[in-house]
Amino acid sequence: RFDDHVPDSSNIQTADSLRELRHAFQRRAEVEKDLVAAVQSARDDGQSWTAIGAMIGTSGEAARQRYGSPTSQSR
Repeated sequence: RFDDHVPDSSNIQTADSLRELRHAFQRRAEVEKDLVAAVQSARDDGQSWTAIGAMIGTSGEAARQRYGSPTSQSR
């Protein structure tokens, strides 16, 4: 029954959009790593969570919750 089947090329999809999505996700992950390192550097320099939050467009508390380690959350 399938021996004579001829695929219809009009319904074949490429994976270009999925490949583009994956690359965007990978770039976002790299940027997030850079942001985590920058936040840690700012904390090491004595910057407050309020100042860090202001730089990344959020509250200091939200920045602390997202980027603070359990030992640095009380600073």
